[in-house]
Amino acid sequence: MIYLVLSILVSSLLFVIFKLFDVFKINTLQAIVVNYAVALSFGFLNSDVSLAVSEIPNQPWFFGAFCLGVLFISVFNVMGLTAQKNGLSVASVAGKMSVVIPIIVGIIAYKESAGIVKLIGILLALVAVYLSSAKSDSSPVKFKNLLLPLLLFFGSGCIDAGLKFVETNYVANNEVPMFLATIFGCAFILGSLFVLVQVINKKLKFHWKNVLGGIALGIPNYYSMEFLIKALQTKGLDSSTLFTINNVSIVILTTVFALLFFKERLIRKNWIGIGLAIVSILLVASA
Repeated sequence: MIYLVLSILVSSLLFVIFKLFDVFKINTLQAIVVNYAVALSFGFLNSDVSLAVSEIPNQPWFFGAFCLGVLFISVFNVMGLTAQKNGLSVASVAGKMSVVIPIIVGIIAYKESAGIVKLIGILLALVAVYLSSAKSDSSPVKFKNLLLPLLLFFGSGCIDAGLKFVETNYVANNEVPMFLATIFGCAFILGSLFVLVQVINKKLKFHWKNVLGGIALGIPNYYSMEFLIKALQTKGLDSSTLFTINNVSIVILTTVFALLFFKERLIRKNWIGIGLAIVSILLVASA
């Protein structure tokens, strides 16, 4: 249970760090690339398994790690933009309501139960993302305000489902740090290519604060994933229940951070959306 508590705390911190990037005008892409270099280093340092770089592509989990690496850097950029443009509460709701996606995958792939209560919970999650993205109580949500939260919703859901699938079928307990290091390494290589394009186009302006921001992001990013995977490996704790407790707690904690530290203003629709988010995850977990 301690790993679940640590996962909640560290994952909530990630949203706060992204919001601080906007406050201190840190380049999100550059910081994310540095973040993955830091996370990659922590993965190798914490690994009990010694593998040569040439051996990693031969591991049964490598293809899954590569695909997750592509998703990681893509979704991380979307998460940063959502937190900065839509607010912390919207980013946390959109990212954590995505728990319905691994649950849907569980219903299809693992033949888990699919009762009416669970289906209602899934539908409420989609409504929650919509309402939490609203900027006005009197007018409908504009597509430009909904695009980033929706991308974050589906991207985060695919990451959770992919992690669960690869971890369950291919990753031994002592291989978790090396598996994570490979994911972060793939994300770092892809991010470096994006930065290289900026260099070629002379759009890159180097600042040390971007490096410091990446270091500040990379350490909790690594441990958020390690704690989550270790929590998933806890015997007797169902994955749908674990994802539910994890995601509801992050939504609540991040909203508290947004209100206390960033003075974010939530309209009535946002509060309803956050409430529906909590109810939907609880319904999905109890079904």
